[in-house]
Amino acid sequence: MNLNNYKLQAAEIAVNLIQSGMIVGLGSGSTASLALQILANKLKDGTLQHIHAIPSSVQIEQQAKHLGIPLTTLEEHGKIDLTIDGADEVDEDLYLIKGGGGALLREKIVAQASRRVVIIVDESKWSKRIGFKWPVPIEVLPFGWGSQALFLEELGAKWKLRKKTDGSNYLTDQGNYILDSNFGAIEEPLKLSELLANRAGIIEHGLFIDLTDDLIMVGERGSQHLKKNKLPKIWRKK
Repeated sequence: MNLNNYKLQAAEIAVNLIQSGMIVGLGSGSTASLALQILANKLKDGTLQHIHAIPSSVQIEQQAKHLGIPLTTLEEHGKIDLTIDGADEVDEDLYLIKGGGGALLREKIVAQASRRVVIIVDESKWSKRIGFKWPVPIEVLPFGWGSQALFLEELGAKWKLRKKTDGSNYLTDQGNYILDSNFGAIEEPLKLSELLANRAGIIEHGLFIDLTDDLIMVGERGSQHLKKNKLPKIWRKK
């Protein structure tokens, strides 16, 4: 089974958790995008009814509209029943690094408003500790972004200002920059999260701590539906 099939299988398992009448959070990224298509198909054939969704990015909003998925907002529905999203990296504490697609701020707002957050990944995203495979995307205000870069260096990170393919600065949906910051394997994710959150000019960071309720991971060892503090030993790397 190739990587795309793993992603599709994880998306199918996650969408099966949705029940008619739910408010659903729509995450970003390639795996979450597959879940979006599956959800649309279930709405079209009547398997699911009376679903309203809240997208976590402009791109996902456009895709959902194209697929005919009814949308709503957090102003109309302040609580989301279930959110399906992907991740760039996940560890055995179910801590995540997200934001490779640039939607980390809206993704975190949606996650924090959700009663249940289901993360879907293929097993290549699994690490002993987050930061081992993936830098932490950090969304910063364009004004004074250089001072935030210096602050990140003082914390031990090697950063890169994210660029578009044409060489111009990448802008988030909110018009901010992203500094992709490599800390290496992060020994104290909660402490780092707090340091970043307390820094003026840093709008949001891609460390998602204690926000995952379910992890659906698919790979050569099959599919696993994992819950926080209930991870089988087979998934704990030594």
